[in-house]
Amino acid sequence: MEGEIEVVAPVLEDGTAAVVLRWLKQVGDRVEQHEPLLELETDKVTVEVPAPASGEITAILCKEQSSVTPGRALAQLRIGPARAAQRTGPTALNVTASAPVAASGPLLSPAVRRLLAEHRLRVEDVQGTGRGGRVTAADVTRRAARVERSGGSEPGMDAISPAAAALKPGERSRHVPHSQMRRRIAAHMVQSMATAPHVTSVFEADLTRVLAHRAKAAPALAAAGVRLTLTAYFVRAAVAALAAVPEANATFHEDSLEIYADANIGVATALGNEGLIVPVVHAAQALDLTETARKLTALVESARAGTLAPTDVRGGTFTISNHGVSGSLLAAPIVINQPQVAILGIGRVERRVMVRTEEAGDSLVVRPMCYLTLTVDHRALDGFQANHFLSVCVATLESWA
Repeated sequence: MEGEIEVVAPVLEDGTAAVVLRWLKQVGDRVEQHEPLLELETDKVTVEVPAPASGEITAILCKEQSSVTPGRALAQLRIGPARAAQRTGPTALNVTASAPVAASGPLLSPAVRRLLAEHRLRVEDVQGTGRGGRVTAADVTRRAARVERSGGSEPGMDAISPAAAALKPGERSRHVPHSQMRRRIAAHMVQSMATAPHVTSVFEADLTRVLAHRAKAAPALAAAGVRLTLTAYFVRAAVAALAAVPEANATFHEDSLEIYADANIGVATALGNEGLIVPVVHAAQALDLTETARKLTALVESARAGTLAPTDVRGGTFTISNHGVSGSLLAAPIVINQPQVAILGIGRVERRVMVRTEEAGDSLVVRPMCYLTLTVDHRALDGFQANHFLSVCVATLESWA
């Protein structure tokens, strides 16, 4: 069978466009079915678009950095037996493809090359765990995390200050173009603040019981490759609170409040200077603590390796922002992730002196405490509901068995 077919942009996210990040093939290249042709980027994920069939690329219809919508024709593909390469023609755009890796160098995927550049790492400094010692995206992410924890002082690592690298001698300032992710985050935040009146309630929680439970349960889960983070406990507490205040698991419409049956809880995950992404734990009400921790481990690793699937970031109905992992005690208001109506903020856990009242009277004790905030869309929720939500969260955490 011979003929020409179109390669079209897939549906990545509901109602949003993507940007052609880079072409992995050029006009005239022979490709096999399912071989990656290009990368598309949204504010949340980067995905490779595969060849729908084996054949030869006869035209590239969208330049790099151009915006495309689902169904848009990206390229033309002549299917059938291999033919002589045609690198010129009236329908072919002059598109610069990604620079190929030298034949004598290591084989690196586009995602690995991008991560190496973003973290200013050399491939020689990364221990590959893939087949034949091949460096994977997860290898680069792990190496970058170790370097960050060590302040850039690991052996064999050239520490580079981002500020110093950005400015040349004599420059007073420079313009750094926004990434697609940063542009989308900016637009989303402005839209949320313009749409919803934000109100924040603040409670604090004693995590004594949670930390004791985690200390006992974490080693066994770690042996199975699961990280039991505090975020898993906060997801479980949020599930309990959403059951008590279902109006927080909703979308506001002009004529109604749409309340969802499933607690699809998004967890904001920082990506360093690149921004943040919100992978979703779907139907969290049906999971236990271990299942929640397992799901979070997989999502966070995929987010930081740049391998999240579009389904991993769709359908969130409520969001948690654990900003305390980077040292923040309190953040208010945390901008609501539209079209949701509430977002839970978690501050840093720190030991504080607290007053406890018992039958014998008041006493001073030292406890691991953290601030919890709930920022709500005041069109959908009032202070009473926000406070009830946080009360259930705190009670769940402080009474952990």
